[in-house]
Amino acid sequence: MTKPMSFEGVFPILATPFDGEERLDLESFDRLIRFMVKLGVDGVTILGVLGESNRLLDHEREALIKTAVNAAQGKLPVIVGTSHSGTLAALELSQMAEALGAAAVMVTPHSEPTPNDQRVFDYFQRVAAGIRIPVVAQDHPASTQVHMPVPLLLRIVNEVPNVACIKEEALPTPPKISALLAGMKERRVPILTGLGALYAGFDLQRGASGFNTGFAFPEVLQAMVRHARAGDTAKANEIYQRYLPLIVFEQQPGVAIRKEILRMRGLIATNAVRHPGTNIDAASAEQLRAVIAKVFPGADIRQPVDIE
Repeated sequence: MTKPMSFEGVFPILATPFDGEERLDLESFDRLIRFMVKLGVDGVTILGVLGESNRLLDHEREALIKTAVNAAQGKLPVIVGTSHSGTLAALELSQMAEALGAAAVMVTPHSEPTPNDQRVFDYFQRVAAGIRIPVVAQDHPASTQVHMPVPLLLRIVNEVPNVACIKEEALPTPPKISALLAGMKERRVPILTGLGALYAGFDLQRGASGFNTGFAFPEVLQAMVRHARAGDTAKANEIYQRYLPLIVFEQQPGVAIRKEILRMRGLIATNAVRHPGTNIDAASAEQLRAVIAKVFPGADIRQPVDIE
């Protein structure tokens, strides 16, 4: 049976693998999902920014959802990114994801020439009303140019029952997490954070329930969450600080570095990024290898890494 959608813990955002011709590599995608099952993460998200969703065709989205749901084998929930600049399109993509077995969808609004909080609210309300599965409301102005203030997000939580989680990525995240949690008087939902876990230690201290991000070593984030839940903030911070050089290096713009790590871990066959995205350059790849060797001395990163 699929795990209940508690939206607490670690939900890796997954890359979309391509072959050398920039075509979908579903074999690698299947392997990537099965590795996440092996790690025991709390769920996965596909077709997000890291998944290069804006460069995919509709039939490719369908193939990826089917592959993910099949590979997960009911052992972890699959969240599907269904954002679109049009509300009707976002709704129909969400309905397709639900029909194909997604456990939840992740939605974020797109910018409009004249910003309007009511239209943003309507966007979430209409998408959520058209499906039965939960909605993760993503707040990521860096990619959307949409700024959702705390009162708007609280209204969405209070008035749209299907919104079951907030993915908070509006900088600075720690104070916004605190403000959201303090304002959740009528209804409380978990807050997950992303941004490559760049502010992971600080986000957990402010009450984040975990992470929904593409950092290519979910084991690190799982260990942090485990110690934070046990009340051992010092240990959670020690782990955060130990791996921060890798977190910072990986969080450079684009998806090339993360894809190279996934290739190094034996999870995807190539690190190809679909054009016009750029692939990793030789100097960055060399720096990456040095960083990984330093933070994981002697470890076989093709296997689950022991963080303790």
